Amino acid sequence: MLLHDTALIFGRYARQTLRSRFAMLFGVLMPLLYLLFFGPLLTGLPLGSRGSSWQVLVPGLLLQLSLFGASFSGFMIILEKQSGVVERMRVTPVSRLALLLGRVLRDAAVFVFQAVLLVVAALFMGLRAPLAGILVGFVFVALLTISLASLSYALAMKARSQHEFGPAVNALTMPAMLLSGLMLPMSLAPGWLDLLSHFVPFRYLVDAMRDAYVGLYTTSSMLYGALAAVALTTLAVTVGTRVFRTAGA
Repeated sequence: MLLHDTALIFGRYARQTLRSRFAMLFGVLMPLLYLLFFGPLLTGLPLGSRGSSWQVLVPGLLLQLSLFGASFSGFMIILEKQSGVVERMRVTPVSRLALLLGRVLRDAAVFVFQAVLLVVAALFMGLRAPLAGILVGFVFVALLTISLASLSYALAMKARSQHEFGPAVNALTMPAMLLSGLMLPMSLAPGWLDLLSHFVPFRYLVDAMRDAYVGLYTTSSMLYGALAAVALTTLAVTVGTRVFRTAGA
């Protein structure tokens, strides 16, 4: 029944997404602008990391796409709360886990699709990376999306309005982006800032993806990145499911 319920919820929101194709494509615009206008500035610069500047920048942009996109997914559920959709869903026998999974799997599918578009554009601009590394990167994008979307929906279920939700998300995502090394490797940062970044789980995902993009799959960074991604996803889905069970609509 969990798989059946999840498929029903996923199908409902997937159909909504397909009816707004422009919004789905518009979501990749900001990382694409970074790619077009920021990427060429890094060409040939010593970035203190393995691989070319594109192998450093593109993994960060993919995770940035997931970080900001998934973190704001909860806006939709606030609108659904106000219109009574969430309340009607919660009185049905559908599993609370399915109510969450259907949504976050739709989000993961959308952001992986956008990540594919971004990688294709990067290949035309000079990115060279092994296919296995690119596929590993898509897995990290999916896991990060599932975890952050789960937390976003949980926060949105607790928030009373968009005015509470938006500033809270901004206050969390911006420091996470700056401290995780999404744009530039943290090896370029002062020692104290590099040390502080190790307390941000996204740092390990970024390092792992950059190793994957240069064909290194057995490094400690890859191990730590995989563990951080799985642990964050498990924790976030658990928290999100609990909130869906207990929070008032």
